[in-house]
Amino acid sequence: MIAVEGGNWALGAWEWITRVTEWGAANWSYPDEPNRGIWPRLLEHMRLAYLSILIGLAVALPLGLACARWGRLYPPVLTGVNVLYAVPSIALFFLMLPYTGFSDWTAIVPLSLYTLVILLPNVVDGLRQVPDHVRQAAVAMGFGPLRRLLTVEMPVAVPVVIAGLRVASVATISMVSVASLVGLGGLGQLILSDGFRRQFDAPIVVGIVLVVLLAFVTDALLVVAQYLLTPWNRGNGGSGRARRPGRGRSRQRAVVATGTPVGARAAAVRGATARTATAQGPNQATAGE
Repeated sequence: MIAVEGGNWALGAWEWITRVTEWGAANWSYPDEPNRGIWPRLLEHMRLAYLSILIGLAVALPLGLACARWGRLYPPVLTGVNVLYAVPSIALFFLMLPYTGFSDWTAIVPLSLYTLVILLPNVVDGLRQVPDHVRQAAVAMGFGPLRRLLTVEMPVAVPVVIAGLRVASVATISMVSVASLVGLGGLGQLILSDGFRRQFDAPIVVGIVLVVLLAFVTDALLVVAQYLLTPWNRGNGGSGRARRPGRGRSRQRAVVATGTPVGARAAAVRGATARTATAQGPNQATAGE
């Protein structure tokens, strides 16, 4: 009896999966109607999410830099963005309607604000975590403020910034679905309009699965971007070659002590200068006698 019930359950689950898959394949796209189907809604979802993330990042970077440079600016700015984060996304969507209508900006502006709220603390924390001796080493090598920011401070802050960007990306991709309440939302239209309102489970499942896959792929791409942008944090795990204990250890200590390859070179310059001064010390003392 249990085996029969288990078999019936498995058969019902298989039929349900088959029905959902067939519905997704049949409604993926319509050549005669380019704006109808799953594919156009997926593209709309990606457009709304990625534009919001990019705009939020473009605002968070200079604002975070200003807050890191002038500490008194950070508390009021952080309070302001936290107040914005407390406003429900649905309320912001409807508040934007009188000004932007049913355009993409009705969703992009609120989602960009939410992205800014998540990213700003990470940008400030990442820039504040840059060691002072790394900045001093860059100054000793003749780096100007802009070059020091782009080649020393920002690379050191990249892991913290991307960590916040990963959280913001997943949150934004999921919140785009709520914009279907104002006629936008991409895949949210499958979940709410085609699914819940019609009491049909296939669009709900397809929409949820695609949102999760899009968030997973975006997160994986950000992990790859962090790996490519921070080569000094890779270590020896991915090389696949055995190294003698002494060869990689000194280089690793230099990178850890300075944070970036630029800082490692600066440390080497300072070490050579110190050794030269030490060697010249006895000669100068003899000449003085």
